Amino acid sequence: MEQAQQRFYQNRIMPMLEMRQANQSSACYQAHSHDEFSFGVIDVGAADYQNLSRKHSIHVGDTVLINPGDVHACNPKQGLWSYRMLFLDTPWLAELQQESELTSSADYQSFATCLRRDKQAYQDFTRLFSALGESSSPLRMETLLIGYLMPLFTMRAESRVSAQLYRAKERLLDQLDNAPSLTELAQEVGISRYHLIRSFKAAFGLSPHAFLLDAKIKMAKRKLKQGQSIADTAFALGFNDQSHFQHQFKKRLAVTPRQYQGSFL
Repeated sequence: MEQAQQRFYQNRIMPMLEMRQANQSSACYQAHSHDEFSFGVIDVGAADYQNLSRKHSIHVGDTVLINPGDVHACNPKQGLWSYRMLFLDTPWLAELQQESELTSSADYQSFATCLRRDKQAYQDFTRLFSALGESSSPLRMETLLIGYLMPLFTMRAESRVSAQLYRAKERLLDQLDNAPSLTELAQEVGISRYHLIRSFKAAFGLSPHAFLLDAKIKMAKRKLKQGQSIADTAFALGFNDQSHFQHQFKKRLAVTPRQYQGSFL
């Protein structure tokens, strides 16, 4: 069963880390994003990987690197695949980068690349993942995690996104349960509906509506991990009914809300 093929678990000693492992899974993922930094490797099979506008064919031993908010999708080419992923809280990593003088503000440095194809990268991740699952030593786990992460960041120019698009993005995030219509949103930020749709997707990887759904699912993950019921979560986020919520959740995470919540409670 698909539920048995995938496992979510949170590291008890390092709670800023969420771990995911899929074995011989047929799971597919619609374009979505995460609030966390996420990175992992393919152990079996091959997949089509898209990160923003970049498309790759990835195979056993490849390492994917995904920044917070970057819209991505990764789906098996054929048959079953196995992979391991880590999800790391962005504030924790931002603080680590400031401590290491990679950044001078409360912001964070992004991964310099979205894909690595070298044997050493795969071996380093495997060593880290094993230690996080087996070790009881905070010192060893933190040492391996920091040692793995810090070489992955280099300075890069920030993309220019207009203030209007940022306002539109923040407006959607402020009211997940009662979002404005496209007409209202375009009027609020002072651009045409067509320009808003086209420019928003170019800047953030999703249309305003798809971005809103993605943000709702990310919030749903947090509520479910905290023990809120599926019905209350769906209602709080403005879904018309539970079936619509469950459909959107599974399209992005390849598991149902109940399966996801059951991995943590």
